[in-house]
Amino acid sequence: QVQLVESEGGLVQTGGSLRLSCQASGSIFSIFAMGWYRQALGKQRELVANIISGGSTNYADSVKDRFTISRDNAKNTVYLQMNRLKPEDTAVYYCNALLTYPQSVNYWGKGTLVTVSS
Repeated sequence: QVQLVESEGGLVQTGGSLRLSCQASGSIFSIFAMGWYRQALGKQRELVANIISGGSTNYADSVKDRFTISRDNAKNTVYLQMNRLKPEDTAVYYCNALLTYPQSVNYWGKGTLVTVSS
């Protein structure tokens, strides 16, 4: 079992910045990847960015060069730095942890709303 606690999102103006954090607890030694997904109103949940246990990262094309994912292993925390925010970034952001042993299981945070005003 893994528990994920996300920081609060918020309301930001276009072009602004916001940092989300997600702290994991529980069976953290089994985590293969952690990251952020988002779901806008009426749309499917999509990957924003993730970071694999070896350190490699993946980003959605729509956020490359604007968002940066990082982690602090000592704090079991993953961060998502979001810069140059756009109205289309408005969504509920969910922290995700993927465990692959003994079986593949996804854990989710409760979600936090990020609203970018135009």
